[in-house]
Amino acid sequence: MQVEPGRVFREAWIAGVTKHYPGEPKASYITPWDDTPEWEQASAAAVYEQVRAFTEISDGNTARLTREQKGRFVATCWIAQIYKHIPDPKPAYVADWADMPEWQRETDSDIFEHIEKQASQTIATRQAQPVRHPHLLEPDVDMAATRSTQGYD
Repeated sequence: MQVEPGRVFREAWIAGVTKHYPGEPKASYITPWDDTPEWEQASAAAVYEQVRAFTEISDGNTARLTREQKGRFVATCWIAQIYKHIPDPKPAYVADWADMPEWQRETDSDIFEHIEKQASQTIATRQAQPVRHPHLLEPDVDMAATRSTQGYD
């Protein structure tokens, strides 16, 4: 289990709950990372990695998705984790997007955008690095001579 990605996810969750929850949130909604159950830490890390990978494999084009699409992705990934860790979850734990409370939908969208921002920085760094081809690393290599000695001619 990767602790840091899970912690980032959990902190984004707590920030979203604090911002969007109407009234005083349940204590379990804002439990600090170190007090979060192990299955929930593993789930947070897994969903973080899913969002990160999705953002990176699309070269950051997740930025073109709507907030709802982003939130739905987080919600769907989280529901899969619930099924993985809880044999018979309460219906509210696996509710479809339309049945989720507004604060939770907004929080899930915030989580996606937070992870997306971090992943986009990685993408930008990767894209800024020059592409290196092996034959360009050794400028003194005579490619014609190399081909003929390797039987390519």
